[in-house]
Amino acid sequence: MSGAPAPAADTLRVGFQATGTFAWVLDVIRRHGLAERAGLELRASEFASPDAGKLAINSGAVDVAISDWLWVARERALGSKLVFYPYSSAVGAVMVKADSPIKDISGLKGRVLAVAGGPLDKSWLIVRAAALKRGIDLRRETTLQYGAPPLMFQKMQQGEADANLNFWNFCARLEASGFRSLLDVHDAERELGAAEPIAMVGYVFPEAFASTHRGAVDRFLAMTKAANDILASSDAEWDALRPLMKVQDEATFRALRDRTRAGLPKQPLDAEIADAGKLFRTLADLGGPELVGPAKELDVHLYYHPSVSGD
Repeated sequence: MSGAPAPAADTLRVGFQATGTFAWVLDVIRRHGLAERAGLELRASEFASPDAGKLAINSGAVDVAISDWLWVARERALGSKLVFYPYSSAVGAVMVKADSPIKDISGLKGRVLAVAGGPLDKSWLIVRAAALKRGIDLRRETTLQYGAPPLMFQKMQQGEADANLNFWNFCARLEASGFRSLLDVHDAERELGAAEPIAMVGYVFPEAFASTHRGAVDRFLAMTKAANDILASSDAEWDALRPLMKVQDEATFRALRDRTRAGLPKQPLDAEIADAGKLFRTLADLGGPELVGPAKELDVHLYYHPSVSGD
């Protein structure tokens, strides 16, 4: 005698960047059947860039995408109602050659500093603010080069810069090829008052969608946490992911694995929000309306609070 038919799965349109780490999470979800277990049907759309993901979430083309915490804060301040939930606290660092004579941030005076992104890149503003607390104005006391992360990575490898502030995945590759960290962005965050690493990127949902599909959103977040738990505990899982990671050597593979694991959010959501509020005020002072819009304080409603336990 056949049982009752299984209830139809809720559909979530998910946007992801092929070269981003969420592609790895989606692969874990697929191979372990986590979406089916959560009662979800994931319809994935691949983006060529983070900006394409922002456009898709704002236009309603997807229900969830990975994006930047500060961008979401700015969008909310300008009237676009989006909500955010932590995905990763992995951040970059100021990197120098292993044998560089530069020993701390003060040693950057008079040097060439290559910065991934532009003058309003969040990691740059955090590092700049931490340096200012030490009495060092990196904007005035260094020769700055701005550019895309791969270009700044190449400049560092080719010796065209004395130091490079880059995204965490490029820092992992530099670390694997013999460079060292001069100042981790997490350490700069702590100097600015954050108790723990803050998730600078997260899952972004339109607020209206999240409020009318709470069950699906909560199950999605529980599902991705289950995938992250697998990544945190299983080395074999990373061997399965290796083809997606497109790494040529063991050192780079291990560096990417270890930095991804270190970036998995660990602190309770309320503590995350408290730390984010402290950092936001500093970034708003430095970046101004161009970075955060008219807001001076973090909108506490920016964060999505799951109904399920463990948030």
